[in-house]
Formats: sequence, C-alpha cells, structure tokens
Amino acid sequence: MNDAHLHMVVNHFPIIGTIFGLGILIAGIVMKNNAVKNTAYVLLIIAAVFGFASMSTGEGAEELVEDMPSVGKEIIHEHEELAEKFVLVLYVTGAFALLSLIATAKKHAKANLFSWITLLLAVVTVVLAKEVGTSGGEVRHTEIRENAVSSEIAEPQNEMEIEIE
Repeated sequence: MNDAHLHMVVNHFPIIGTIFGLGILIAGIVMKNNAVKNTAYVLLIIAAVFGFASMSTGEGAEELVEDMPSVGKEIIHEHEELAEKFVLVLYVTGAFALLSLIATAKKHAKANLFSWITLLLAVVTVVLAKEVGTSGGEVRHTEIRENAVSSEIAEPQNEMEIEIE
C-alpha cells in the first residue's frame, strides 16, 4: 500500500466527519442535549485526527500522481493549498470540540459558549471541506473540473471532424 492509496483511504473522513459533526452539533444545541453535543464533539475531534493522517499521506500521494496524464502540478498545488487552510481550521475546530467536551463534562459555566464557538468553527470548516473535497476529486476525476468538456457534446474543431451519417 503506497501513500496515494493511504491518502485515498483516510482523506474522506475529515470531510464527512466534519459534516456529520456539524449536523449533530446543531441537533444537540437545538435539543439542548449534552449527550448529542458530546457525540458531535467526538466526531469533530476524530475528524481532526484523520485530517492529520490525510495531510501526512498527501505529499507522498502528490509525488506519485503529479506527472500522470490529465493530472498536472497546477491542480495538485491548488488542492494542496486548500487542504493546508482546511486542516488548520479543522485543528482549531477539533481543539475547541475537545475544550467543549471537557467543559460539558465538568459542567463549566462557559460550556454553552464553547458549544457556540465550536458550531461557528464547524460551519467554516464545512465550507472549506467542500472546497478541498472538490479540488481533491478534480485531481483524478476530470469530468468534474470546471473546464471539463464531454466528448459527446464537444463542437467539431474543423470540417474534417464532422461525421456524415
């Protein structure tokens, strides 16, 4: 198993874990249920751990795919830049989730404030997760790139390419 394979295995959880963590945290806040909020905090913490694993395997994955046809260094660089921003915000979100978990467990007076801060950070993290996930998908899935052209709908470039039935 190489770094590209490992990266593909671990890179989805920081994104999906953050999305689920946000949804569960919203439910916990609305329901005023600490057990539900704690579940969200744990998910956000685990997402941050997997973010570290994803970043640790990303460089090795880059080396393996950057020279492949239809990939290129530019698209990898864009993904890497977005991933670096995402993971920093994810780490802060995970840290606040840990702080919120501890504050809730100790029934700290600021536990509710920490919940709201974690919620705000999780929203920002999900927005960045969408961006990094899309850019990562574009690395190998050329069909989702902004400039993708389907061969079925492409216009002929000259008269020689026009088929006569």
